[in-house]
Amino acid sequence: MNILDGKKVSNDIKDEIAVQVSKMKERGEKVPHLAAVLVGNDGASLTYVGSKVRSCKKIGFESTLIHLPEETTEEELLAQVVSLNMNSDIDGYIVQLPLPKHIDEQKVLMAVDPDKDVDGFHPTNFGKMALDMDSFIPATPFGIMELLRRYNVDTEGKHTVVIGRSHIVGRPISILMSQKGKAANSTVTLTHSRTKDLTTFTKDADIVVSALGVPDFLKANMVKEGVVIIDVGITRVADETKAKGYYITGDVDFDEVSQKASYITPVPGGVGPMTIAMLLKNTLIARERHRAGN
Repeated sequence: MNILDGKKVSNDIKDEIAVQVSKMKERGEKVPHLAAVLVGNDGASLTYVGSKVRSCKKIGFESTLIHLPEETTEEELLAQVVSLNMNSDIDGYIVQLPLPKHIDEQKVLMAVDPDKDVDGFHPTNFGKMALDMDSFIPATPFGIMELLRRYNVDTEGKHTVVIGRSHIVGRPISILMSQKGKAANSTVTLTHSRTKDLTTFTKDADIVVSALGVPDFLKANMVKEGVVIIDVGITRVADETKAKGYYITGDVDFDEVSQKASYITPVPGGVGPMTIAMLLKNTLIARERHRAGN
C-alpha cells in the first residue's frame, strides 16, 4: 500500500511556483495577485480562506481578502464581483462557498469573469474543459489529476468509478479521467446516491474516486485487491474525547480499505492540500494569460 501524499506534493508545487515568482520579481514583473471574497463567518470557510492567504504569502503572491458581513445583500455582492472583474491588478479571484441562503450562488458565479475564474466554476470554463480546450480546471479535480500524474499511477484502460456527481468534483473528474493524456484514458462510471447496487460497481473498479461526503462510507468489502483510492470526502465528526471536540474523516474507512489498496489518499493530508496548491497554479496561469494578452 502506497500513500498518495497530497501534503508533500502540494508543498512541492508551491516551491515550484515560488521559484517562478522569484524570477518574475528579479525581472521587475508583476507577480500574481489572488483575491478571495468571503461572506459571513462560516468556520470551515474562514479556515480555508486563511490557508489560501498564508499560502500566497509563502510563495510570493499578492493576495486580497474581502470579508463581507453575513447580511450582505445579493446586489452588494454582485457589485463587488463587478469591481473585481474590472480591477486589472487582480489576476484571479474566488467567491468562497457556501454563500448565505439569501444569495443565489449560481447568479453570483455566473457574474464572475471567466478569465479570472480560478475556481473553474463558470460554465465557460466547465464547457471548455469538457471539450478538452484550455480552461481553468476546478482546483480539486485538478489536484487529483496532478497527484495521479506525480505518483505515476497507471490509469490507462482502467475502470474508474466516481461516487458523487457534484459540479465541483464528481462530474469534472469523470470527464478529465476519460480524456486523452497522462492520468487519464480511463473508462469511467459515474455513480451517485440513486445508483442501484453501488457495490457492484465499486467491486469492479480499478480506481475509486469518492466525493460523497458520508463518513467512512466505503468499506473493504466494497473494493477489490489492488484498488486505487482517491478520498475526496472531508467531514467533521463530533468527538468529545478530542481536544477540538471533533475529528476529521473522509468517505473511506481508511483502516479497512488501506489493507487492500495499492494507492490511497489519507484524510486529512491527501486531496485537501492539493486543492489549494492547484488554485495557486490556476492563478499563475491567469497571470501568464493576462500578460500575454497585454
